[in-house]
Amino acid sequence: GAAAGPARPRRARGGGGAPPAPPHPEAMQRRIAAGTVWLWEDADGEAVHLLGATTPAFGVVRIGPVYTPPAQRGRGWASNAVAEISRRTTLAGVRACLFTDQANPTSNAIYQALGYRAVTDTANLVRRR
Repeated sequence: GAAAGPARPRRARGGGGAPPAPPHPEAMQRRIAAGTVWLWEDADGEAVHLLGATTPAFGVVRIGPVYTPPAQRGRGWASNAVAEISRRTTLAGVRACLFTDQANPTSNAIYQALGYRAVTDTANLVRRR
């Protein structure tokens, strides 16, 4: 379901799900340059987390994808990354929202602890031919 962003800076998700589909390298370079995708590295330079966000539309930024490789989960990478982007969004005077898997109690608990709240349920429908 969707969640509305916090009124004040907070943190969020512990990472989960499948890795995002890899975008074209040039598209990724544009998103990095635009400040809409971030790759967190640990002290050894290992990639430990990827987070994206849209540019504001009608005063709202959508946070996602939020992805942490399985070997890095449970270390707070995603929580801190979403917290930082939520903080920056709030300081810019923009609201944040995100979509979460309702079957993932870990990420949902983290998001709620950071001030996000559920506002609606959605369903993905696929047309079969």
